[in-house]
Amino acid sequence: MHGNAFEPIQIPARVWDRDESREILKNRDIPGLFNLAVKYAGASQTRISAATGIAQGRVSQHMRGQRQVTDLEVYERIAAGLSLPDHARMLLGLAPRDIASPTGDHGDEHQEQTEELTARIAAAAAIDPTMVMILNADTNNLRLLDRRLGSAAIADKMRAQISQIERAHHHAVRPGIRAQLAHVLAETESLAGWQAINTGALNDAWTHYENAKAAAREADDPAVLAYVSAEQAYVLMDLGQPAQATELLQYIHATYGDRIPDRLRTWLSAAEAESAAILGDEATCRAALDYATALLPDGPGDPDTPYLSIDAHHLARWRGNCLVRFGDPGTVEDLRSALAGMDGTYNRAESALRCDLGHALLALGDPEAAQPHIQRAQHLATMTGSRRQRKRIDELTRLVTRALH
Repeated sequence: MHGNAFEPIQIPARVWDRDESREILKNRDIPGLFNLAVKYAGASQTRISAATGIAQGRVSQHMRGQRQVTDLEVYERIAAGLSLPDHARMLLGLAPRDIASPTGDHGDEHQEQTEELTARIAAAAAIDPTMVMILNADTNNLRLLDRRLGSAAIADKMRAQISQIERAHHHAVRPGIRAQLAHVLAETESLAGWQAINTGALNDAWTHYENAKAAAREADDPAVLAYVSAEQAYVLMDLGQPAQATELLQYIHATYGDRIPDRLRTWLSAAEAESAAILGDEATCRAALDYATALLPDGPGDPDTPYLSIDAHHLARWRGNCLVRFGDPGTVEDLRSALAGMDGTYNRAESALRCDLGHALLALGDPEAAQPHIQRAQHLATMTGSRRQRKRIDELTRLVTRALH
């Protein structure tokens, strides 16, 4: 029975005590919330629309994951429309309605919450350095999958990983273990931030980086803090604020430069070069690239920076990405060298590299040579779900088509 469109939606109270529902609330998973209304209250999209004041077409888009809620007022309307109890509202990040009973407890629910907290603290107490290593390995495996498949293919795994680490960190008591969990959480949130940038969800990316910075501060690791702070500069670049991104990167380099490994300093300098290129400042861009080259250590990575993969081939790709903006004729060879050095596991990075190479070949007046690179870039961007690259590919495709006809 779906009831009429204006009948209140009543989801059984027991539903909000389930782990699945708690995760939906903590993640502000609106499709998940609407599906709970469908599953446990028999609510139609029309009924959800009437209860929440959200147009039915938008309800449909939310349920398909095509639209995101960013306005607190909309969250309030959803919570009211689905008749969320106060403890569910609080998990969703909203204030309780019953101020006298801020957690929405009734009867013996205080005791249940006490037992649940005791159990979670006990579970966190069982986490040792070996468990932290396993969690860290899981994040690194997700990073490898992200390089090959893109964020959409592993979105559920990423949410579960962050939730698991957050819960362990939130309930850990021993300072040493808390710091180790904070380190893993910072890297995992940073990975989620980069994934959000590539899908165009810049507000989500900013939030992930803020969470990553808070965790890095608790971990008391200047290298991780510098890295996750600098990645946030890419949100500013994509927002069209490269000057602020440059200022942030320079501040990070000046603040942490003498306390972080050379490979990370290489990465920071290359990022500074990219923001300078966007600003059209060729002299600063070239100086930063030269400094990055001088800093780059031998080999593919360092034990202290497992989150970084940057070697001579990666730096050549970065150099080409920057200098293609200035029509440098040597860019094509830099990019071809970088492409030859790729090992086939960086699909999203290869898409960006082929965009750069196609752009450089177009600038040299060779659209026929550019076309296959742009087509391959399009295939990889589609496969990895990189909306960030697809915008650029669409523009390059138009330029190639115009040049060939």
